[in-house]
Amino acid sequence: MLRKDVEGVARLQLQVNSEVGKLKAVLLHRPGKELERLTPEFLNELLFDDIPWLKRIQEEHDRFAETLKENGVTVYYLEELLEEVLEDDGIKEFFIYDLVSYMNTSLEIKKTITNFLREKSPKELVHYAIAGLLRKELSEIKPQTLVDYVYEDSPFFIPPLPNCYFMRDPAAVIGDGIVVSSMKTNARKREAMLVKYVFKYSKEFRGNQNQMLYDYRADYPIEGGDILVLNKKVVAIGISERTSPHAVEEVSSFLLERGEVEKIIAVEIPKKRTFMHLDTVFTMVDVDKFLIYPSIKEKLKVYTITRGENGKIKVKAEENFVKVLENSLGLDKVTLIESGGGDEITGAREQWNDSTNTLAIAPGVVMAYNRNEITNTTLREHGIKVVEIEGSELVRGRGGPDACLCLF
Repeated sequence: MLRKDVEGVARLQLQVNSEVGKLKAVLLHRPGKELERLTPEFLNELLFDDIPWLKRIQEEHDRFAETLKENGVTVYYLEELLEEVLEDDGIKEFFIYDLVSYMNTSLEIKKTITNFLREKSPKELVHYAIAGLLRKELSEIKPQTLVDYVYEDSPFFIPPLPNCYFMRDPAAVIGDGIVVSSMKTNARKREAMLVKYVFKYSKEFRGNQNQMLYDYRADYPIEGGDILVLNKKVVAIGISERTSPHAVEEVSSFLLERGEVEKIIAVEIPKKRTFMHLDTVFTMVDVDKFLIYPSIKEKLKVYTITRGENGKIKVKAEENFVKVLENSLGLDKVTLIESGGGDEITGAREQWNDSTNTLAIAPGVVMAYNRNEITNTTLREHGIKVVEIEGSELVRGRGGPDACLCLF
C-alpha cells in the first residue's frame, strides 16, 4: 500500500498480515552474471548442485515477473533500487566500506579496491556487489601478507552471489516490521546487507526505516524462508539448518513486545539441506489449507511462544501440529495437503524440484512450477487454483516461486 510522507511524497507502506492475502508488491532480483561465475569447483561452497543456463533462467524469471504483474502485483528489482540508493555519494561511501569488509585480503589490498570502486558508477558498483570482482580484473594487485597468499587461489576478490535471485531469504516483513536476516552461510551473508541498504535508504521505503526487528549483523542466524505470517496475530518460524532457536526467541520477543503478534509457532525441522527452510516443506495455500511434504510430518517438533508474566516469553512444547494451527488461527478445521499426492516416491521426486515451495498470490490461488504435475493436480483436487510457471532452470538453485521474492 502507498502512503504520503510529511513531504507529500507517496511511499510504499510495508504491511504483511498473511501469507495468503492478496499479494500487492514484491522485491525480485533478475539472475545475472553471477550465475556465469559458478564453476564445478565452487558449487558446494556456493550452495548449488548444478550450473544454470543463464539465458534460459532469465527467460523463466522474466516470465515469472510478468505473471506476477498480470495478477496485479507491483514488481520492484533489487538492482534498480540499489542503483538509485547509490546515487548519494555519502551512502555510496558507506556501501563500499561494507562491501569491502567481506573480503579475505590484507588491509592494503582492501584500500586499493576501495579506491577502485569509488571510481565506478552506481550501476557498475551494483554489478560488483552481486556478480563479484575477479582477481584478473585487477591483475596488478599482488599478495602482500600471509592472508593474501592463503586466499590467492580464489579467482575472486569479491565472490559472486549466485543465490541472490532467492529474495525470500535475506529479509522478511512481519506486519510493518522488517527482519533483515543474519544469513547462516558465508556464501549468502552479503545478500542481507544489500537488502538492508534498499529498505533503509530507497525513496520507496524511507517511511519504514524505524521498523527493523532484526539485523544482519546479529550473532544468531535466521533466514526469511523460515518465517511465515499466518495471520495478523500468528507467525510461524522454522528452526532449521539455517535458523537457530536463539534467533527465533529474539525475534519472538520483539514481536510480542510490539503487541500486534500474540503467538509464534516455532516449528523444528531436521537440519538437512533437503529440507533447508520451513517454506521448503510447508507453505500456506489458503486461510485454512497448507501444503506439506508428507515425509516431514512425523519429524516435526512444535512449540508455541507467547507473552508470559513480567513481559518474558513463555514457551510450551506441543504434541499435535494440526491442533496447534487450528487453535492458533481460530479455525474448526485445518487441512494439510500432501505434496506428491501423498505418494512416498512421487513426493520425494517432486520435492527435489520444490513442489512444496508454492507462492500464494491470493487466498486459494498459488503459483507453482509446472513440472510438479502430481502435486499441482492434488492442489486442484482440494480447490486450490494453480498458476503454473516454467522453472526448469530456476529450480537448479533449489528454490520454488515462494523462494524467489520478498513480499511486502
